[in-house]
Amino acid sequence: MKPNLAHVAHRAFKIGIVIKGLDGLLELVGGSALLLTGRPAIHHAVALLTRQELIEDPHDVVANYLQHMAQQLSLSTRHFAGIYLLAHGLVKIVMVVGLLRGLRWSYPMAVVLMTTFMGYQGYRQLHQPSLLLGLLTVIDVIVTCLIVREWRHLPAKTPPIE
Repeated sequence: MKPNLAHVAHRAFKIGIVIKGLDGLLELVGGSALLLTGRPAIHHAVALLTRQELIEDPHDVVANYLQHMAQQLSLSTRHFAGIYLLAHGLVKIVMVVGLLRGLRWSYPMAVVLMTTFMGYQGYRQLHQPSLLLGLLTVIDVIVTCLIVREWRHLPAKTPPIE
């Protein structure tokens, strides 16, 4: 049996939302770590994470990028990133719970919140280009389109019984 487009889109929505929820949890952990740890601890953690890769390939793009970012991490950037990740993660978790429960209010809320975050991400991208932020923004656009599609396909609200 060949799945139809509506079924595939619905599954993509569910998968995307679950991934957003997991991402939200990671953002809470990452934001907390950035706010609660000092620069030396961040350098040490990045060194541990990239050591093996740099032994195998000293020119590894990702490992070298992470090392460079850790070395250039200012206090203001760390605070911005920590607060942003905490806020973004918390909002995502609330949004994901509402969407997975099929709560009607969560669909427009999710679209507004996702659009707001994407607007800010676009603003940041203009002033401080980042491949990672650009990729996350593209993923957010796709997930937002799937949310809108699901919202449009919600069953009609039944009138209250009098």
